[in-house]
Amino acid sequence: MVPPEFEAPDPEAAPAGRRSSEHWTLLAFSIAGLLAMLGFAFFLEPDGRGYGTHEQLGLRPCFPQEYWNFPCPGCGVTTAVTHAAHLQWWSALQTQPFGLLLALLGPAFGLWAIFQHLRGRDIWMEVAIRGWEKLWMPALIALLLAWLYKIALVRSWF
Repeated sequence: MVPPEFEAPDPEAAPAGRRSSEHWTLLAFSIAGLLAMLGFAFFLEPDGRGYGTHEQLGLRPCFPQEYWNFPCPGCGVTTAVTHAAHLQWWSALQTQPFGLLLALLGPAFGLWAIFQHLRGRDIWMEVAIRGWEKLWMPALIALLLAWLYKIALVRSWF
């Protein structure tokens, strides 16, 4: 049995034309994600080390990488996304496969969300109806596999 908070909402329950606060949150994040990709394309350059591009945003260097030469789970994601934003797909894949996945799926979701909004649909309801919560486990597995790949890459195991 599925707990009530995880059940898909009833499309008939919401008043016509009214959208949930979650809809507006998803729409805002979708637009921000698309703008971030444009920002990565125009204002960032991928770091040649395969990690560290986030430092161009004023963020600190990755602690585990800097002190132990051991990548964190997100090591290289910003660099891979920046490669993808520059249309350097192969470099993005080699740098951090999960970053390339995010670079492809993030804008795709953003465009889908904007399209749903323009059609008058509640994005949150559309996500719930499709049961996208089932994607969390495959996403976690993809992140874990990409992290293992990055560890092997940093440690020169191949």
